[in-house]
Amino acid sequence: MSLHEELGGDEAITMALDRFYEKVLADPEVSIYFEDVDVDRVKRHQRAFLAMAFGGPDTYQGRTLEAAHRSARERGLDEAGYEVFMGHFHDTLAELGVDGDKIDEVMAIAHTGKADVLAH
Repeated sequence: MSLHEELGGDEAITMALDRFYEKVLADPEVSIYFEDVDVDRVKRHQRAFLAMAFGGPDTYQGRTLEAAHRSARERGLDEAGYEVFMGHFHDTLAELGVDGDKIDEVMAIAHTGKADVLAH
């Protein structure tokens, strides 16, 4: 069984992203990266990307991580901001009752894109 299935598939990813973006948009430290951004569009792309990354259907047709985060980097996204995002992601998974070992697995996968997100 893929991690995608273990987490509950697209429905669970959608629920997690909805809660995650509630946190992000309420946080003045990172919400600045979403001014004038279509968050629903971002969530659709991110849902497809995460499904693929977690071993589910590969329907992602968006930009590379580096290209997708260019605007955020131009607005100042750095290591500290990245860590705030990842903290919100971790907290969201914990609030949704995801097992600690699965959270670790998800976070490890998510962190593989860090260099691309920050263009290092």
